[in-house]
Amino acid sequence: MAITLATTYHDGNDRMYEQIARVLPTFTQLFDGIAIQVSVRAPERSLALLARAGAVIQRDDPSQPVGAAGLGNARRRVLALALQQNTPVLLFFDFDSLLHWAERYPDELAAVLSQLAQYDMTIIGRTERALNSHPQSQCATEVLVNRLFAHFAGAAGGVMRSGRGLARRAAGTIVRESHDDGISTDVTWPLVLLQQGGFSITSIAVEGTEFETQDRYQPEVSGAGGQGQWLEQLDRDPRRWAHRFNLARLHAEAMIAFAGPTTHLDST
Repeated sequence: MAITLATTYHDGNDRMYEQIARVLPTFTQLFDGIAIQVSVRAPERSLALLARAGAVIQRDDPSQPVGAAGLGNARRRVLALALQQNTPVLLFFDFDSLLHWAERYPDELAAVLSQLAQYDMTIIGRTERALNSHPQSQCATEVLVNRLFAHFAGAAGGVMRSGRGLARRAAGTIVRESHDDGISTDVTWPLVLLQQGGFSITSIAVEGTEFETQDRYQPEVSGAGGQGQWLEQLDRDPRRWAHRFNLARLHAEAMIAFAGPTTHLDST
């Protein structure tokens, strides 16, 4: 089964080059096409590596919002780019996370890819161990959003993690019908398909979605005294908690557009 990878790439500090060089052979073996939407700060040496491997690269519009506010637009653009490859299935995945998954759990990744054609959308989430490998600020807020999505949509899934297997018609529907320009596409993409009707959606949990950020921050990990100490250091920073709670708020607010009439309880 032919699959095209659709991904977004930033790497403003140029930390991924060595890992990209190691993992690209795995990517070219697993995927029949690679479509990448890159930020204006994506490093040229990594883009050259990707281009030599056959990746189709499209740059962000410098006039568009950056960061969480513009991520949904970038994600739609790369889906549209990937659809030009004419494969029956797409995998949309964060680039840094997929590098980690392919390098550490290549057999699991290959097994998941072999299953993607069974559903129009496969939400790829985290096992309990993979979730708990993250800073507590991230674990706590992902659990909140996942729980809200399960109550709202009537189906559980690790939605606050942007891994999606997509049939062509599902990807095309998202490109046409999704108007969410922010990071909250984590929840709104499946809700768009549920709202349209006639799409099959499933969710799976994988080990490869463990905390990948340490791959790019080994000097900081060593300086903190190890992985555990580094995670504790991250969680002592209230700014990280504020950032994560804000992302959770954005995801919750994005669901409102899909909600019907509700009863608002008075509070004191």
